[in-house]
Amino acid sequence: MHIADVHLGAKPDAGSAYSAKREKEIWNSLARVTEICNEEKAEVLLIAGDLFHRQPLLRELKEVNSLFERMADTQVVLTAGNHDYLKRDSYYRTFEWAQNVHMILSEELSCVELPELSLAVYGMSYYAREIREGRYDTALPEGRQRYEILLAHGGDERHIPIQKERLSVLGYDYVALGHIHKPQILADNRWNLMETQSKAGTVYESRIAYSGALEPIDKNDTGRHGYIQGDLTGTGCRIEFIPCALREYIHLPVMVQKKMTGHGLKECIRDRIKELGMQNIYRVTVKGFRDPDILFDLNDMDPYGNITDLTDETKPAYDFARLLGQNKGDLLGRFIESLMDYDEDSVEYLALCEGVQALMETRRGL
Repeated sequence: MHIADVHLGAKPDAGSAYSAKREKEIWNSLARVTEICNEEKAEVLLIAGDLFHRQPLLRELKEVNSLFERMADTQVVLTAGNHDYLKRDSYYRTFEWAQNVHMILSEELSCVELPELSLAVYGMSYYAREIREGRYDTALPEGRQRYEILLAHGGDERHIPIQKERLSVLGYDYVALGHIHKPQILADNRWNLMETQSKAGTVYESRIAYSGALEPIDKNDTGRHGYIQGDLTGTGCRIEFIPCALREYIHLPVMVQKKMTGHGLKECIRDRIKELGMQNIYRVTVKGFRDPDILFDLNDMDPYGNITDLTDETKPAYDFARLLGQNKGDLLGRFIESLMDYDEDSVEYLALCEGVQALMETRRGL
């Protein structure tokens, strides 16, 4: 089992119905993974950094250790990431884990050997929030056991940059990656997003993958989240992404009709959320052309309490032909005449809508 970026202690963005629950739900997701490990008799649970969202408290480490200790058949190997990096006074440094838990505390590449599984797991922990060197580029395995796995946390310019080409030739049987919150596999030296190019249950022949965040912790963490389950044998590595997050963050565009009222818009939003899942959390953007006399009350558009942001990007749908007839020859009429023949989806048409709205509001002010 491969997880990463659990971010225990985070307080994610959530709609009003879920804001008090989300922090606890992250803990519950980790507990559920340990239960699955027991059910599946997983031999190894790999945690590729950022188990915590910040420096863990001693009581929190005891809670996590208790969860891990209950796994009868599973060895746990973990590293510290950029969020829970090893500060000088970090409780990670002195904590006594259960016998089945192995934390790699070294700042340089080091190894945990599990001879009973013919397995060596390599990795390093963060000692600062940022590491700009590509430390995994030359992180070669040492041939200590039949199977060798690399735990690696990073992938952007401030957090151990990763070059796909170098990673793919290091020689590990599997590379368990963390830091990028979207689940991805490395295939043909390209990252493929599992959320868009696969369905649950698809098995991949791949040796390198980001498991993604176990639960989405930010409103931009869209798509499916979960863990990777894999089989490592003498014939290769087969992995499967398993969605298990309790909720998804969904960016939801809602198109209005020209005669739609505020009540109609609220019904439309309600129906779309009901269709996509009331357990999910939404950023709603209202688009399209509305009746110029209608103003949507955005404070009354959250039927289930699971909208974090609601943005109105609609434009007033003026009857430009009628306005032109009423304003022939004046500034408003000339402006309409210069732009009204463009398509509704053109930049010019949007400029026409905004310009007419501005001129109409100026006229009302006079």
